[in-house]
Amino acid sequence: MPSPTGPLVTSDRVHAARALAAESGTDLLVLTPGSDLRYLTGYDAHAMERLTALAVPRVGEPFLVVPRLEAPMVDVSPAGALGLDVLAWDETDDAFALLAGEATARLGSAPARVAVGARTWAEHVLGVQRALPGSALELAGPVLDRLRMVKSAAEIEELALAGAAIDRVHARMAEFLTVGRTEAAVGADIAAAILEEGHVGVDFTIVGSGPNGASPHHELSDRVVRAGDVVVVDIGGETATGYRSDCTRTYVVGGSAPADVAEWYAVLHAAQQASVAAVRPGVTAEQVDAAARDVIADAGWGEHFIHRTGHGIGLDSHEAPYIVAGNDLPLEPGMAFSVEPGIYLAGRCGARIEDIVVCTDDGVRSLNGGPRELVELPG
Repeated sequence: MPSPTGPLVTSDRVHAARALAAESGTDLLVLTPGSDLRYLTGYDAHAMERLTALAVPRVGEPFLVVPRLEAPMVDVSPAGALGLDVLAWDETDDAFALLAGEATARLGSAPARVAVGARTWAEHVLGVQRALPGSALELAGPVLDRLRMVKSAAEIEELALAGAAIDRVHARMAEFLTVGRTEAAVGADIAAAILEEGHVGVDFTIVGSGPNGASPHHELSDRVVRAGDVVVVDIGGETATGYRSDCTRTYVVGGSAPADVAEWYAVLHAAQQASVAAVRPGVTAEQVDAAARDVIADAGWGEHFIHRTGHGIGLDSHEAPYIVAGNDLPLEPGMAFSVEPGIYLAGRCGARIEDIVVCTDDGVRSLNGGPRELVELPG
């Protein structure tokens, strides 16, 4: 269903990529199945050994190289409405030679600089290199990130829908997270709820109970949840349009938090609030990170905050911009990213608070709701 704020994918995107490639001196972009291809064309192609690639020459029109048996799928995808040239190749053809020859013809000479997507399969990168032996290969990130970091109104609406869906899962946590259940069992129920509440895929379910909560990317285990456990629940999924959710809340199950936990959790809560409040146009990514980190460090817990404050989100769960020290990128309206400081006490427990936020013309919009305080569940 089209977004009420307009179409997600238009031909303007691929033309903007061409303009940025030319500006950066890149002669040819080559983008294979993945989020970059989906972003530019709407074509959610299957990654496999057969080459599917969008070629965007610095001059001339972009074109798609696809296996002939996949060509009908292009027509029925959003890419079919963009007017792209589709070059279908047969099983005995050299798809890389086809791409190289067509790109060279459109450019008027062989490309000197070719940029490929960061997650392009190695066999496809090497195929491009073999077909264009005089070309220097580089990453397309500097071009594509500039486009993808700033979301359109339609994209923000998709992220808001994803955020509301994952909020509904957190609102049901008392159904799943109870004393005597294993993390794995809780995670399985959460995964089912992620689908029930409006996602088409589950990206991750982190349920870190007790000492496991001190591991930010803890895998589900057979540890049994005990009364009084502090439990970190970090969950996210993919919607039908490909946009992602990601939200973390921290719970106490079957009891109240000890006084010392409540004390440092209040510091974490204040840090997350300060970081969200710092978001506005012109503020740098590292300043948003520092807003959270300084609160935690000033309270004496700095060594226990062991990761960046956030990451961009869109068609990938993790994408630019990254909210981390050393990133002096100024924020712009439309940039969407997580704000997720954490405190982790090895061998005991941990806590994290995560919202997806969007930089607006005059400040910030949070795409997640629900309590950020330490939530007590009856158990």
